[in-house]
Amino acid sequence: MRGPVVAVTGAASGVGALLTGRLAASGEIKQVIAIDERRGECAAAQWHILDVRDPAIAEKLRGADVVVHLALDLDLETDPAARTAYNVRGTQTVLTAAAAAGVHRVVLCTSAMVYGALPDNELPLSEDAELRATAEATGVGDLLEIERLARRAPRAHPGLNVTVVRPAVLVGGTDTALTRYFESPRLLVVAGSRPAWQFCHVDDLCGALEYAVLEKAEGELAVGCDGWLEQEEVEELSGIRRMELPSAVALGAAARLHRIGLTPSPAGDLAYTMYPWVVSGSRLHDAGWRPKWTNEEVLAELLEEVSGRHTVAGRRLGRKDATAAGAAGATVALLGAAAVVRRARKARRRI
Repeated sequence: MRGPVVAVTGAASGVGALLTGRLAASGEIKQVIAIDERRGECAAAQWHILDVRDPAIAEKLRGADVVVHLALDLDLETDPAARTAYNVRGTQTVLTAAAAAGVHRVVLCTSAMVYGALPDNELPLSEDAELRATAEATGVGDLLEIERLARRAPRAHPGLNVTVVRPAVLVGGTDTALTRYFESPRLLVVAGSRPAWQFCHVDDLCGALEYAVLEKAEGELAVGCDGWLEQEEVEELSGIRRMELPSAVALGAAARLHRIGLTPSPAGDLAYTMYPWVVSGSRLHDAGWRPKWTNEEVLAELLEEVSGRHTVAGRRLGRKDATAAGAAGATVALLGAAAVVRRARKARRRI
C-alpha cells in the first residue's frame, strides 16, 4: 500500500487513541506505529510500550515518515513541575529522535491558548498572529515552550519539517479548566470583560491532524468551529445563569484559593473566560478542510458530558457537597474556607 508510515505518541488514550484508530482505518496511510506507556485498543497498529522521554524511542521511529506527538500531560491535578518536566522533555526527545531516525515531518499539538486571551485581540485571530500568552494559566507555559522547540527544530535538524496544530476549547472526553467552567452552578462573568467562545470537537481535531499528516496543510494550523458564541448566547443555550463579580474580587479570590491549594486552577485560567482568543483557521480552510461540528453542537455535547458534575472555582465537588452548598453558597463556602486558612496561619505566626 502506498502512503506514509505514521507514528503516534500518546496513542493509548484521548486524542491519541482516536487518531490512531482513524489513521489505521484510512486507505491513505500505509502503517501506524503506536507508542505509549501502555497498550491501547487499536489492534491494527504496531505497538511499542515506552516513555516518550526514553531516547530508545529513536529506534522505534525508524521507518516512519511522520510522527504525531500527542503524549502531553495537561491534567489539572498533576504537580506543575512534574507536568512541565514530562511535556518539555518528552517533546525535546521526540524531535531529536525523529531527526535521528530519518523522519521528515513531526506534527505537534498545542492550543490556541498560546495566542493569549487579551481585550485587544482581533476577532478572529490569524494563524500568524503574535503569541502573546503568558505562563499564568494551566499548562500554557509548557505549550509556549513546545512552540519554541517547534520553531527551533528545523534549524537544529535540517530536513525536519514541523507542523503545529492549535485547537480552540477542546471538547470530547476532555477535562480542563475551560470545560469545568460549564460544571459550575453559575457561569462566572467578570464585570467589564468580553468573552467569545469557540470550541473544537476532538473529531474535528483528528481530521485536522490527518490533514497535517498527509501534508495537505502545514506550518501553524489553528483549528476550531466556524465563528464564535457571545457570552449571552452561551448562557441562553446552556440555561445556566451568570454570577457577575468585579475583576479585582474574581481575580483576587482565584489567586488566593489556588495559592492555599483549595482549587487546581491558577488565576491566569480566568483570562480565557474573560477575553477573546478566537481563531480563523484560514490555512486549514484554504486546504479544503471544514469542521463537521458547530459551536452550538459542541456546547450541547459538552453540557451533556458534564451533566451531574459539580465544580466551583475549578474545584470539583462531590454530589453531597454540591447539594449542601448550593449555587452562590458554594462559592461563599470556598471563600470562607480561604478566610479560615488565612486566620489559622496568622494565629500560628502569633504563637
